[in-house]
Amino acid sequence: MNFAMRRRCSAPGRAKRGGEMASVRDVLYLLLAGGQSRRMGGGDKNLRELGGMPLLGHVLARAVPDGAQAIINANGDAARYKAFGLPVVGDVVEGFAGPLAGVLTGLEWAMANQPDCSHVISLATDAPFLPQNLGAELIAAIEGGADLAQALSNDRRHPVFGIWPVSLAPVLRTALVDEGLRKIDHFTARYKCRAVPFVGEPDPFMNLNAPEDFGLAQQFLDA
Repeated sequence: MNFAMRRRCSAPGRAKRGGEMASVRDVLYLLLAGGQSRRMGGGDKNLRELGGMPLLGHVLARAVPDGAQAIINANGDAARYKAFGLPVVGDVVEGFAGPLAGVLTGLEWAMANQPDCSHVISLATDAPFLPQNLGAELIAAIEGGADLAQALSNDRRHPVFGIWPVSLAPVLRTALVDEGLRKIDHFTARYKCRAVPFVGEPDPFMNLNAPEDFGLAQQFLDA
């Protein structure tokens, strides 16, 4: 499949009642692919095929709306993601500093390249069953008054699936670089962060970390 055929551009936020513009304007979808995949023996697990499609393709198909701006956060040779037709941006903080480094990368990229963008939605790229309304529900949480929002399923938060104001970029950089902060929860605890519940079978945030997980996911696809 040639994923570059999927056209992407800025996607405006929804308008509130009475014509007032929503607090979320343009949204950037950030595909976090910078992990080291140790339990898979290294390499890019999001490029492994599941049901005839790369795992990253499942994430795009389910969670990134057509017409939405998206980038891939990945280190190393960007050419391996050429088929997806999206910008590939390496971490702006050196040393594999974890998903917060990827989030900062997305926020700073949005500031530099998409000045009308108000929020970034972060997505891990190893979860093939994501809710198709994920972005819309995270946006709704922000419009409802939350500073940040994260996905929740089966009483468990999934911090990497969240929505982030672009305006937090300088604060997040300070936390990462000066404070050495690495855990998403430690950062989001400083703000009003809403957990947005989702249900489904399998768990919509089931992530594939080991070779046997691909076999289980294939069973769900075949069911």
